[in-house]
Amino acid sequence: MGQSAIPVEVVDLEQEYDGRRVLSVPALAIKEGEVFVLIGPNGSGKSTFLRIINLLEKPSRGKVFLFGFEPRTRSEILQARRKMSMVFQEPLLFSASVYNNIAYGLRIRREKEGRIRQKVEDLMEKLEISHLAKRLATGLSGGEAQRVSLARALAVEPEIFLLDEPLASLDAPTRESLRSDLGGLLRELRITSIYVTHDRTEAIVLADRIAVMNEGQILQEGTADEVFNKPRDELVASFVGVETILRGIVVSRMEQLAEIEIWGKRIEAVSSCQVGDEVLVFLRPEDVTVTLPGDGRIRSSARNVFPGRIEKITHLGYLVKLHLDCGFSLRALITRVSATELGLTEGMGIMASFKATAVHVVRRG
Repeated sequence: MGQSAIPVEVVDLEQEYDGRRVLSVPALAIKEGEVFVLIGPNGSGKSTFLRIINLLEKPSRGKVFLFGFEPRTRSEILQARRKMSMVFQEPLLFSASVYNNIAYGLRIRREKEGRIRQKVEDLMEKLEISHLAKRLATGLSGGEAQRVSLARALAVEPEIFLLDEPLASLDAPTRESLRSDLGGLLRELRITSIYVTHDRTEAIVLADRIAVMNEGQILQEGTADEVFNKPRDELVASFVGVETILRGIVVSRMEQLAEIEIWGKRIEAVSSCQVGDEVLVFLRPEDVTVTLPGDGRIRSSARNVFPGRIEKITHLGYLVKLHLDCGFSLRALITRVSATELGLTEGMGIMASFKATAVHVVRRG
């Protein structure tokens, strides 16, 4: 394998099960050292893609190149797989000590014990499990076991690191802690990584580049900002957490500012769309500010200000989601402290505001 080549590249990749196409990726390349996160709903084809990359599954059509080389024979596949490590949702540890679990792959490769000890102890320190070294792995908590699994996968110094929803089965506090530590480790090691998840927060925290997959197809790829704040269509917008999706028509424009009519109301947005264009308007709930009528704290930079009424309040831990009727449906996300300070209740009148730059506009059709 030529190490100067692209670490992972697929061409015309397709997979079918019983005549049903479950994966179709015409072209995709993963850059050296990047963390590429593949997000999408359950059953969208993410794990199938990962198994094909790991050469655990042969595609119905297309090619997989690893560092510019397409492994075909059994010998080539085994050689290629030795350069990869994969972590699954369930840790799958041996009934042995934490230390011996992490050291397993190194011993298979016949590394010297001194080198093994150095690698294992370094990874245990990085993943904060040094105190568990002598513990039996089968008696660990879910978070501890997954830390051991990650350490074992990284110990062999893979050139390609594959992760299939490694945090999905953990409770929220454990998931948050491990997500932070894993992000730091991936940034430090700069291993070419493909990370599969359906969790939007994981994608934002971990990714250098994100792709959204649904029904086996990549709908959009780019940086977190591009995918989450500039979704290509309604389906991507819904999945990445855009809760206000409105249909309208551009009725006027001045320089880069377009005025869009929606249900008799007019929204201003920075957009290249032209007068007469039928458009979709996307707005994230965290970009909407809610104040009380007559309150002077409405942001002067917000070009869009609408009176409205709270239809529903949903409590989400330290956050509160507001379902608003402003002549069109609008969602806002504020802190619980802010909601309490404002004394918000269902049926109450409010003012909702948002910047023209917060609105993302896409032509329909």
